[in-house]
Amino acid sequence: MSFIPVSGPARLDGKVAIVTGAAGGIGRATTLALADAGATVIATDIADSAQFESNSISYRRYDVTSREETKAIIAETKAQHGAIDALILCAGTISHKHLVDSTDDEWQSILDVNLMGVVNPVREIFPLMAEQGMGKIVALGSIASKIGGVASGPSYVAAKSAVHGLMKWVAKNGADKGIYASVIAPGPVETPMWETVTQRAAPSANGNVPLGRYGQPEDIAQAILFLASPASNWITGTVLDVNGGMLMD
Repeated sequence: MSFIPVSGPARLDGKVAIVTGAAGGIGRATTLALADAGATVIATDIADSAQFESNSISYRRYDVTSREETKAIIAETKAQHGAIDALILCAGTISHKHLVDSTDDEWQSILDVNLMGVVNPVREIFPLMAEQGMGKIVALGSIASKIGGVASGPSYVAAKSAVHGLMKWVAKNGADKGIYASVIAPGPVETPMWETVTQRAAPSANGNVPLGRYGQPEDIAQAILFLASPASNWITGTVLDVNGGMLMD
């Protein structure tokens, strides 16, 4: 049984983190938040390049759907830095198609990115973190998986629901090895991906969100930092709702 330290400040000085989907709205804000908290961050995305104005952030192109690329990014980071203290899983894509209009190809694409894009890095990093005796994994889920969708289609809801369940399994089976695993379930957040939702009768911020506005990427990034840092050393297996009060669980 690994020693689990008492909770401390939300700082990551001397820690190494990998962020997937780092070129997107939430992923980018999270990368910056982790770096501001003292972490060395390996920011990854499928985009060929992304600019970050921080010496503690390095960018790598990485396709989360590829197990071979997953093995490579984990091995490269371990070789360069000696440890990987946090894995933050922000890569994702969305579909709006109704169940009856959905296709096999669409389902496969959504599951590949949103589910296997979590499975691939988690199963590679699990033994590494177990050997270290400590590590934190935070995945992006969604309010959609709790309420049956906002304006997304069923493939997205199903994929995010699977992520919630997977991370609970990791938390339960990794706890005695010092591995933490939790989920952030955002409500509506103003990102480029969300813009595709707002065009499809998404809920009004004033009418459906008690706190009166859509979320910003920084709202989610700070919650991720909390779960990735020593501030949450007695929290694992949780799904943290960050939604302006849209869902009160």
